[in-house]
Amino acid sequence: MKIGLLASRIRVEEKLLIKALDKRGLDYDVIDDRTVSFDLARPHLRYDVVLERCINHSRALYALRILEDWGIPCVNRYTVADVCGNKLLTSSALAKAKIPVPEIRIAFTPESALRAIEELGYPVVLKPGVGSWGRLLSKINDREAAEAILEHKELLGTYHHSIFYVQEYIKKPDRDIRVFVVGDEAIAAIYRTSPHWITNTSRGGASSVCEISPELAELSVRAAQAVGGGVVALDVLEDPDRGLLVNEVNYTMEFRNSVEPTGVDIPGKIVDYAVGVGSGKIPYTPSH
Repeated sequence: MKIGLLASRIRVEEKLLIKALDKRGLDYDVIDDRTVSFDLARPHLRYDVVLERCINHSRALYALRILEDWGIPCVNRYTVADVCGNKLLTSSALAKAKIPVPEIRIAFTPESALRAIEELGYPVVLKPGVGSWGRLLSKINDREAAEAILEHKELLGTYHHSIFYVQEYIKKPDRDIRVFVVGDEAIAAIYRTSPHWITNTSRGGASSVCEISPELAELSVRAAQAVGGGVVALDVLEDPDRGLLVNEVNYTMEFRNSVEPTGVDIPGKIVDYAVGVGSGKIPYTPSH
C-alpha cells in the first residue's frame, strides 16, 4: 500500500501522523501543497489513499477534487471538506439531519442581518462563513455594536463578508467539548476551558479529558455522518436548558493538545482508518 500525506507544513499533528505511519511500516510520501502541481489531463500521482492535512481550505478543497477525479480515495472526501469548511453548509447539513444546534440566521444585507440579530436577541455571535481557530468571531451585546460591526463587514467588501451568519449566544459553562470521531466511533473527547467566551486551545483554552457518555457518543457520530463521515472533530456546547448542541464540525482537525489528556492514540486511529479506506476494508463512496 502507498499512502500520500497531503500537507501544507509539518506541524506537531503531521509529525505524530508520520510517526504512526513509520510505526506501522507503511510506505508513504509527504505531498507538499506549496510545491505540488496537477496536470488535470494526465493523472500523475498514484496512491491507494491520500490523507489530507492542508492548512489552507481552498488548497485542500481543490486538491481533493482533483485526486478523487483521478480515482484516488481521500480522507476526508471532497464533499466532507466542502461542507465542513463552510459554516453555512455545515449548519444546513446538521439541521437537515435533525441534529440539535444553536439557533442560526443567515442574511445577505446589513439591514436584514440587524433584523435577524434583534429577532434572536442580544447577545449574539457573528461568524465568517469560512474560518477557523476562533478568528473573526464577534460577540455582539447591543444594537450599537451590531450596527458598527455590520458596517465594517459591508465595507470590507469580500465575498465572505457579504454573507451574515448570525448565531444565538449559548450561556455555556466556561468550557465547550471537542469530540473526535473516526468512522463510526467517537474515540476521544476533551473539555476546552477558558474564562473567555472563545474556548479554542489555539486561543489559550486549557484541555482536560471529557468522559464520553452514550448521549455524547450517539450525537457526535450522528453529526459526523450528517456532514459525510470520515475523520472529524466536533465542537459541542452545553446549554443549561437544551443540553448538548453541536456548534461546528472540523475536517482537518488538530489534536496535539488532546492525546495526552485522553490517553487515546488519535494519530494512530486516523492512520488505521486511512489504511482501511485504502485497502477497501472500510467502504468508500467517492464524492461524485
